[in-house]
This record gives sequence, C-alpha cells and structure tokens, in this order.
Amino acid sequence: MSKRLLAILAAIGASTIYGINHTVAKDLMPVFIEPFGFILLRVSGAAVVFWILSIWGPKEKIATSDWLRIVGCTIFGMAINMLFFFKGLSLSTPINSSVIVTLSPILVFILAAILIKEKVTFLKTLGITIGLAGALTLVLFSNGETVNAPNIPLGNLFFIINAFSYGMYLILVKPLTAKYHSLTLMKWFFLFAIFINLPITISEFTAVEWINLPAHAIWKMAFVVLGTTVSTYLLNIYALKELSASTISAFIYLQPLIAIVYAVSTGADSLDIVKITAAMLVFTGVYLVSKKQKPTAISR
Repeated sequence: MSKRLLAILAAIGASTIYGINHTVAKDLMPVFIEPFGFILLRVSGAAVVFWILSIWGPKEKIATSDWLRIVGCTIFGMAINMLFFFKGLSLSTPINSSVIVTLSPILVFILAAILIKEKVTFLKTLGITIGLAGALTLVLFSNGETVNAPNIPLGNLFFIINAFSYGMYLILVKPLTAKYHSLTLMKWFFLFAIFINLPITISEFTAVEWINLPAHAIWKMAFVVLGTTVSTYLLNIYALKELSASTISAFIYLQPLIAIVYAVSTGADSLDIVKITAAMLVFTGVYLVSKKQKPTAISR
C-alpha cells in the first residue's frame, strides 16, 4: 500500500472520528457528565498522553518571547473553543454542530483578512456571505428545543463562537509550527489548558459519580479523550507528511456527512428542510472561500 493512500486513509479516519464524536459526546451530556466537566476530563487526559509521547519526541526549549503566544493558543484552542463547543452540543443537536463546524475555513479567512491583511476577493466575499447565511439559517430557524436539546438556537450560536475561536487559534499557532515539533506544542498547550479551564470546569467534574458510571459511558469518554483529542491529531499529522494542507482541509466536508449518517442511523438526530438548506449554503460558502483562483494573465 502506497504512503499516499495510507495518508488519505489517515485523513478519512480522522474525519470519521470527528463525525462520530458529535453524537458520542452528545449522548453523555448531561446524564453522566456536564459539558464543562467533560472539558477538564478531555484536556487532562490529552495532557497525560502527550507528555508521555513527548518522552520519545525532541527535547526543545521554548523561547521566552513565545510563551505569551503559547498561552494565547491555549486560551483560544483549548479553552474558549472547547468550552463553547461542548456547551453548544449539550444545548443543540449533532447535525447542527457538524454543519456549523465546517464554517472554520470561512472564519479563518475573515480573521486572516483582519489580522494579517490577507487579500479579499469578490469570490471569497460571496463565499463568506453564503456560508454565514447558512449558519444564521440554523440559528434563526431551527426548532427551539427537542429531547436532550433544550435550546437549539443558543447552542448553534455557541458553535459559531467555537469556530471563531478555533480560527483565531489557527492564526496564532501558525508561526509556532515552523519553530517547534508538534508534540512539544501539544504537551504545553494541554498542560496550560488544565489550569486555564480548572476554575470553570472543576465543579462539574467533581459532580460526576465516577464510581457508578456504566461501561458504555466509560468507553464513550475514552473515545472522546483518546479518539477525538489524541488519535485525530496523530492521524492528521501522519496525513500531512504525504498530503498538502489544502488537500487535508478538503476532508472537512466528510465530517458532517459522517455525523449526519451516524446521528440519523442511531436515532440521535433527524434531518429536516432547515438543516438540509443550511448545510448546502455552508458547503457552498466554504467551497468558494477555499477555491484557488487562477492567476491573472499579464498582458505584454
């Protein structure tokens, strides 16, 4: 089997885990664990795994000038991002979360245009408008509440904040990835994430009846920590060795498709005209923003 094919399978595997995670994590909240308590479990578990893996990684010293950026990455990538996603998931549905998550390329472009003055074209502006219209369709026109989804519009709004925060994380982390090994960054990000999230999450974490948890709840928690948080990261790193970043980003479209199939097949969610319309708008918007424009011919 070729290295490129293995890389493609790794990228598909990561997207599959992400897609299933929307339903798996949703099933645990709030019966077995509240969303903020889940975040402390997730960052603590990931920190332990990444520090263990770093034993076999390079021994790098962080420059003093980079610590502030590392803290910023942690706040946006492992605190605000995760807190709003899991709180939103507890209020909304797996399909809504998986659709709005695909806004990330649009929101990253908006932030890049503001912060690093990336060129704004008509096609990208059109894509931003269409994509955000899809997200707003879910926020404004989704049913107010269903079983285990007590406030869908508010949950959807939290997903948008989550996506913006993740976009800010990607902007901040880019210079660091050129200087440090990925394991070096992840072990520090998740270690700091424990302390940053602790005041917000500790009360819900300690409220969990850990001794009385059923087996299915334990394996689902393990799936979120080891699968969604650790394995997806390692799979994407492997895929990036053989595939370009733009090719990897194309797999974002696979995530909501898997999430929808899994959620509907398990009875965790259902499709309706609002979700289908919103998904089409978001996908179209992301495609237009991500589309590479052909260089303009130079006249002689």
